[in-house]
Amino acid sequence: MSQVRAGTVRSILILQTKYIGDLVLASALAKNLQLEYPGVRIVFLCDARFAGLLTANDIASQVVTFRRSHMRGTPLRRAQELILTLLELRRNHFDMAIDITDTRTSRFILGLVGARISVGYHPPERRLRWLERQPANVKAKPFGYGEQHFLYRYLSPLEALGIDLHVRVPDIQPLPFEMAKALALLDKFHLRPNAFVAVHAGASFPGRRWQPERFAAAIDRISAETGLGVVLVGSPDESEAAEKILATAKTPIVNLVGALPLQTLPALLKQARLFLGNDSGPMHMAAAAGIPVVGLFGLQNPIRWGPVGVPSIAVRPSMPCDCVGGDLCERPDPNKACCVWRLEIDQVVEAVLELLARTETAPEATV
Repeated sequence: MSQVRAGTVRSILILQTKYIGDLVLASALAKNLQLEYPGVRIVFLCDARFAGLLTANDIASQVVTFRRSHMRGTPLRRAQELILTLLELRRNHFDMAIDITDTRTSRFILGLVGARISVGYHPPERRLRWLERQPANVKAKPFGYGEQHFLYRYLSPLEALGIDLHVRVPDIQPLPFEMAKALALLDKFHLRPNAFVAVHAGASFPGRRWQPERFAAAIDRISAETGLGVVLVGSPDESEAAEKILATAKTPIVNLVGALPLQTLPALLKQARLFLGNDSGPMHMAAAAGIPVVGLFGLQNPIRWGPVGVPSIAVRPSMPCDCVGGDLCERPDPNKACCVWRLEIDQVVEAVLELLARTETAPEATV
């Protein structure tokens, strides 16, 4: 499709109903659209839990939310949530709608939003079922620009629209009041910027979580060899792993798990010397905040999902691996395969020390 003139696009809806990491990667799409269409209003459709992250970090002008629990509920509750969401979306009268969620539900919504320009994938990630259709009038490749990383799936609509790619990686710049919150929190715990490692021991799925006792042992060694402080970050439902780390580690650790809202996390991560954590949303957030990242991977391939834009090391056990999860593992689903449990403490500590040595001066973003 030939390039759409800037003056004809004043509002754009991006349908991204997945997880934090997907929203962070999709922020690069939003930034390119803002550059192409100055003054455009970018609106995301996302889970209500993530709305603050998008608006407080200048990723979206507005967010239309839904409740994932309702979308997974009874047919009646699901229908009610869909109807309410569609009514809210149609009130916005979007000029363009871009579906990067690529599910049966998101395609249904795309077809009913009423945007003049609608963008979707061809072919979709999963084959269309009987009577299903792709309602988009602009078809994007599954992965754009000949790249394999999932970031380029979310950038692919730009290629389909004929828009030049100016921003190739996510770059989160928290608003000043979020930065002030983060700095005040560090001061409360007597932490200096660039003098601590941010550690995230959680993840959406059990198969992606490295064992807390191994995190504790790695933290002790990293702290002893570098003198850096350690801050645990995460959501309230990840407190169990944090408590196990605190109970096992000998190092003094600042535990901020559940202590700060999601929208403030990028501002806090921006002050860290390095991020260490599982393959998860905060890993992508740390990379977008511009700090070095050591990411811990299992069955999921870091070529597709690794941190981008900053100096990083993806630590992964050799594949194929001997199963350590027993009946817990459900291959080939990477979310339910426990390969990350095979990572040894030495591997992780060595990766952290190597990356710290490599980034002794301020890290520069890589393309």
